[in-house]
Amino acid sequence: MVIDLKKIKYKELGFFRFKKLKDKYLLTNEEGRYQFLAAKEFTNFIEGKLDKKSKPYLSLVENNFVKKEFNAELAIRQHRSRHEYLFFGPTLHVMVVTLRCNHRCVYCHASAQTIEQKNADMSKETAAKALDVIFETTSPFVAIEFQGGEPLANWPLVRFIVKKARQKSKKTGKKLELRLVTNFSLMTEEKYQYLLKNKVSTCTSLDGPEAIHNQNRPLIDNGKKANGYERAVRWIERFQKDYAKMERKGFIWRVAGIITVSRPALAHPKEIVDEYVRLGFGNIFLRPLDPFGFSKKAWSQFGYDSDDFIAFYKKALDYIIEINLKGVKFEERFAKIFLMKILTDEDINMVDYRSPCGAGIGQMAYNYNGDVYTCDEGRMLSMMDDESFKLGNVHKNTYRELIDSPVIKTVCLASCLAGAAGCSDCAYQPYCGTCPIFNYVDQGNIFGQMATNERCKISKAILDYLFEKMSDDKIKAVFENWVKR
Repeated sequence: MVIDLKKIKYKELGFFRFKKLKDKYLLTNEEGRYQFLAAKEFTNFIEGKLDKKSKPYLSLVENNFVKKEFNAELAIRQHRSRHEYLFFGPTLHVMVVTLRCNHRCVYCHASAQTIEQKNADMSKETAAKALDVIFETTSPFVAIEFQGGEPLANWPLVRFIVKKARQKSKKTGKKLELRLVTNFSLMTEEKYQYLLKNKVSTCTSLDGPEAIHNQNRPLIDNGKKANGYERAVRWIERFQKDYAKMERKGFIWRVAGIITVSRPALAHPKEIVDEYVRLGFGNIFLRPLDPFGFSKKAWSQFGYDSDDFIAFYKKALDYIIEINLKGVKFEERFAKIFLMKILTDEDINMVDYRSPCGAGIGQMAYNYNGDVYTCDEGRMLSMMDDESFKLGNVHKNTYRELIDSPVIKTVCLASCLAGAAGCSDCAYQPYCGTCPIFNYVDQGNIFGQMATNERCKISKAILDYLFEKMSDDKIKAVFENWVKR
């Protein structure tokens, strides 16, 4: 279809972006509302010829695509809700309590050190200083995430932080959530009971069935390879059982699972999903491999291009939809991030998929030595001898000095999509986000070059697929069920 620019009734149209999907046109506006129009309907709409009493026109009015019917109050309310995180300050605080780890993951983004490494643990003094900074945030909610390395390798400090954070939460009135990201291999009964008692949620990596998991994530125990899959699954099953009991008392959580899709996983989408369902997970986050840390060095063996991941993802999502249509609620979190923005006006708590992104303004990362970064990706980059995203150090800088860093301002600017080339006119701009650090590593520039950006290509492909799937009412009902609170 050829659009005659001279016939467009600009004064009658609200602002929108559009793209063609198969035989229809998808229109989106700043508030994230969307509308599909057939080719003839689209032509009639932009030329002012669409029947004002027709269902498509009334739907366009309802979703704020018609200028003279524009509901400014609704638009303001929706826009504010979708950018609610801008009014708070950093809520997620990643504390790297140690760089030491007993796994030698082939794609380790954190460039973890061996378990025997000296001087790689955070001290109590540094932890206390970090907590002072953390509770200066203007956010009424604080989430502290223990990471590493393997956090359980510095268990005494984890306990110290839990106690101090609880005290500071009570003193400041800030709501507190504690999260432990662990491989479970150093878990003991004493640690397990402590975590349950203190309501610390857990998250672990599970890359699928045993063979794939152990290939990706070799466990070294006393200098020898051990079965990391068996240890992880043993504690996953324990936590799932006891978290379910705690849920009845108001602690709503399950063990969160993280999968990093490496090349060996690409041929096994169904087996990976089945493994997560079998272990009682309610969802899976199919994340592509990032070029940070060890993964950059191992890319030739475990990496792949975006087309490979997209093909894998579509097969996995089709299977997940099939499971849901059979009555089992099981979500894919990558899709859910987009669906929350498409189907609701709520802010989604995922810093990579915001505009501007949450680096510095939604998240900060504290390395074992007190160095502070915009986010965990910035900290990962420091392990590759690049300190471009360092904000300062808890022993030298106040919260105000850190939050006023020009690094944060620059990252915010680089992740605002409204003026970014390749994003400003994209129909998916209201639903998307960019990671300046990924762009920096992959393309040498914090301002992503979207025409050749691998993350952009993956996001567009997933969004195309989601909108195509929503043409089926049964599948759309599945997606609507995923985003219900």
